Amino acid sequence: MSETPDRRLLTPEEYREAQASPEFQELKRRFRAFAFPMTVAFLVWYLLYVLLSTYAPDFMGTPVFGDVNVGILFGLAQFVSTFAITHVYVAHANKRTDPIADEMRERLEHHEYARGGAATGRDVAR
Repeated sequence: MSETPDRRLLTPEEYREAQASPEFQELKRRFRAFAFPMTVAFLVWYLLYVLLSTYAPDFMGTPVFGDVNVGILFGLAQFVSTFAITHVYVAHANKRTDPIADEMRERLEHHEYARGGAATGRDVAR
C-alpha cells in the first residue's frame, strides 16, 4: 500500500482528543469487561492445575482409562481452554469492540478529531 502525497500525519493533539472521546472510553470499558474476568478465570484454572499437581499427586495420578490419568486430562484441558478463550475473544472483539475501533480509525484518518468533529455515536450505547 503506497501513501498518497496529500496524506498528513496525525498530531499528538488528535490522538489525545481521540483518547478522551466517549467512543474510546466505551471501547476500553468493553475490552476490560471481557479481558479482566477472563484473565482471572484462566489464571485461577491454571493455578488450580499447578496446585493439584504439586499438592494432590495421588488425585492427579488417578487412572481414568489405560495409562491416561486425571493429570493428563487436566493438562490437555489447559490447551483446550486456551483455544476456547481465543475463539470467544475473537467473537467478542468482532461483535463488541472492532466496530468502535473501526469507526475511530476512520475518524482519525479523516482528521475529524483535529476539527473537533462530532462523534457519530453509532454502536456506542450498546
